[in-house]
Amino acid sequence: MTDRPVLVRAVDVSKRYVSGQFETAALHSISVELRGGEFTLLMGPSGSGKTTLLYVLSGLLRPTSGRVELCGVPVSERAGWEAAEVRRNGVGFIFQSYNLFPALTALDNVAEVLYLKGATRAQARASATQVLTQVGLADRLHHRPSELSGGQRQRVAIARAVAGNPALLVGDEPTGALDRSTGLAVIQVLRDQVTPQRGVLVVTHDLRLRRFADRIVEIEDGRIIADYPWDRHATDQETDTHDH
Repeated sequence: MTDRPVLVRAVDVSKRYVSGQFETAALHSISVELRGGEFTLLMGPSGSGKTTLLYVLSGLLRPTSGRVELCGVPVSERAGWEAAEVRRNGVGFIFQSYNLFPALTALDNVAEVLYLKGATRAQARASATQVLTQVGLADRLHHRPSELSGGQRQRVAIARAVAGNPALLVGDEPTGALDRSTGLAVIQVLRDQVTPQRGVLVVTHDLRLRRFADRIVEIEDGRIIADYPWDRHATDQETDTHDH
């Protein structure tokens, strides 16, 4: 366990939204740790708080109370720009809607992230080429998003998230816009990014994705109701019978 770093530590985290006179509690006193070497699924019904928790754990949202440490830095206690810097270097994001620049090629969509982190143009394009090749897009480097399938666009998004070598990759329903076979192939690409130093956290309600998981965290009504290891080497039939 000691060779797998703690990537995220949340302690007694709550999140409330205020709109006029109304206040909504989205998360209630959640404590959880994520480590390198784990592919974790965050599962729950619609409105359970799973996306809010994902955003809090990855530093996109500041909790109303409690403490969040991201890559060892207490981002919940840092100024906005300091937290953003930790997030930019430590976390790679993959969203259902891809969030690619439509006017840029796959290569330039990935290289853009590396430019922002200080790489030269040559370094950025070389690294972008390498990571796009790793996700199976060596023959699509110079295609724009409109010229790619949904699965290919999501692979570009994964390559962009991985390009800066973040410790944590997070996906918010990354297969939601994809058909079954394409979605499973994309999750396999994400699964392949797990290393002892890097973890992956995916929000989903798709039970089929359990076959890729090392760990499953279930949330309901803003509270974690279950957190358990998962045997991803189990057969599909065995997986289907373990309906927690």
